[in-house]
Amino acid sequence: MKRIPKGLDKLGLKNIGEVYYNLNYSELQAHEINKGECQLSTSGAAICDTGIFTGRSPKDKYFVDQPTARKHLALGDVNRLIDKEIYDELLALSLEQLSNKDIYIVDAFCGSSPNSRRKVRFVSEIAWQAHFVTNMFIRPTKEELLDFEPDFTVYNACKATNKNYQKHGLHSDVFVIFDIENNTSIIGGTWYGGEMKKGIFSMMNYWLPLEGRLPMHCSANVGKEGDVCLFFGLSGTGKTTLSTDPNRALIGDDEHGWDEEGVFNFEGGCYAKVIELDEASEPEIFRAIKKNALLENVVIDAVGNVDYTDNSKTENTRVSYPIGHIKNYQKGLQAGHPQNIIFLTADAFGVLPPVSRLTKQQAMYYFLSGYTAKVAGTERGITEPVATFSACFGEAFLPLHPTVYAKLLGDKIDEHHVNVYLVNTGWTGGKYGIGKRMSIKDTRACIEGILSGSINNSEFETLDVFNLAIPKLLKGVKDYNILNPRNTWDVKEEYDKTLKELAKMFQENFKRYQDTGSEFDLYSAGPIVV
Repeated sequence: MKRIPKGLDKLGLKNIGEVYYNLNYSELQAHEINKGECQLSTSGAAICDTGIFTGRSPKDKYFVDQPTARKHLALGDVNRLIDKEIYDELLALSLEQLSNKDIYIVDAFCGSSPNSRRKVRFVSEIAWQAHFVTNMFIRPTKEELLDFEPDFTVYNACKATNKNYQKHGLHSDVFVIFDIENNTSIIGGTWYGGEMKKGIFSMMNYWLPLEGRLPMHCSANVGKEGDVCLFFGLSGTGKTTLSTDPNRALIGDDEHGWDEEGVFNFEGGCYAKVIELDEASEPEIFRAIKKNALLENVVIDAVGNVDYTDNSKTENTRVSYPIGHIKNYQKGLQAGHPQNIIFLTADAFGVLPPVSRLTKQQAMYYFLSGYTAKVAGTERGITEPVATFSACFGEAFLPLHPTVYAKLLGDKIDEHHVNVYLVNTGWTGGKYGIGKRMSIKDTRACIEGILSGSINNSEFETLDVFNLAIPKLLKGVKDYNILNPRNTWDVKEEYDKTLKELAKMFQENFKRYQDTGSEFDLYSAGPIVV
């Protein structure tokens, strides 16, 4: 029996051919292979190329200029407005691109909490893009699809480009535009699937705070005793790797909400970087790459063996897969309120310790600072790690002012007595290019110390300038010198100089919050340079 979505006539498309609605995985794979969109790896995973764009295009993201947008959005470099007339022109272009052909429609939930989730409809002409969102979002049951009417619709017209972008005063011929009053978005000029994923994340970051709920760019897992841990961090800092633990159930690897009931996953799948992936260091992710998984931009040989060390297409090689591919995942994708929060940072300067215990004030300071390093390939033009500050560890996806999210987080830390830590997965023994990346083994030892509570049995010392509490000894860390990063530098004076340089960067960045009231007067919680 042919499945037809409700509201097909409301999409604005003309002369629609076949409608491939919420295809199952076998059907999607058949379409991908028969249309020549994908190849198969020896593990059974489909392999696609996303074209010239292997990462997001943040400078091409816009919101339609409307009263609601001007009332709520934090306008600036992240959230830019576009005239309604230009949007209407590009919407017409997108609808024209998707008309007169067969289309794929995927109806899915964003959010596993019935109280907080949204119904989202994705429209595309590409089979693997339907596969991607089928992996990444929560699949409704057949009964739920019977009366599914979307709260938001995404038109992915990736083959359409804006040839008039210069006349329109836009950045390029790529466009990713949100109409928050009419609950639609359009994508053109880029095939990268992550635009759909992060676009809906941006919308959840708009909707939930207005309801008093906290959206978060974090991974989450839960122990056998019900203890929940959140891992905040930008792409490449280790959210997916560190939250995927055989001894703990995975709630999700990237995007979550925190409402009255606890923590809940926005998504139904995982999206992991696979550059340099090997089974020994990341066995759960490696084994998740099988039938129904979708690899992006990897290099394979003639028989379909993947070379995960080959970065000739991009450093940002990735895989999406249903969360059920992880053996130990949390059924229902929900859990209670967290006991521990971990901020992950990839410190390209090599001066931050591998683990620090934060006070409440420090937690708010480092959350608003969101210091890390952008990892090669994550965004267009990034070819090597670049030090950056990204508010709330995800500023690119925050439609509202960062302090809105910080206040919500602070309230929840107080209400639920949450422990907060800063964990550096970046460089040790020197800055990028001189030192080396922190070993996964040592980072996991730090995480285990936090989760088990054994870190609290350690004697702590204070890191100069940053005033961070760092353990002198920690079970599982063989070389205790790494716990105090100054010990790992050959030239101590160079370390001291670099430490102060980074501290000044923190101070300069935090000036942006000086006009937001005494509530965020956290100067003393940050580094102090005499």
